[in-house]
Amino acid sequence: MHKDKDEQPVRIDKWLWAARFFKTRSIATDAIDGGHVHLNGDRVKPARALKVGDRLRIRTLGDEFEVVVEALSDRRGPASVAQTLYRETDESLQARERRREEEALAPQFDHPAARGRPTKKWRRQLHRFERSNQD
Repeated sequence: MHKDKDEQPVRIDKWLWAARFFKTRSIATDAIDGGHVHLNGDRVKPARALKVGDRLRIRTLGDEFEVVVEALSDRRGPASVAQTLYRETDESLQARERRREEEALAPQFDHPAARGRPTKKWRRQLHRFERSNQD
């Protein structure tokens, strides 16, 4: 699963897929092309080779990570093995925890009746509310 330092380098899109940051390699490639992945502070292309010790900033749909490459692999394996390919920085862990806390404390504006198409009763209530605010 892991490759030695002496072996061939791994493309960044393959490594991101193998490390399970993205579900498919094409999604990883799109993220790199979209500027969501930075290698040592610079934008890169999907074919760029990674080395052990490189720093990556990865923005996924769920969160943002800053990691240091610990091992190289171009094969996707179990999540427990994928987590050994990188080490997340302390700053990244703290920032993700802070965002998680802020999200939990943020007010939720989710009305159960507002999902999908409004019912006739809900539409009447909206119209009544709008008319009362116009006066």
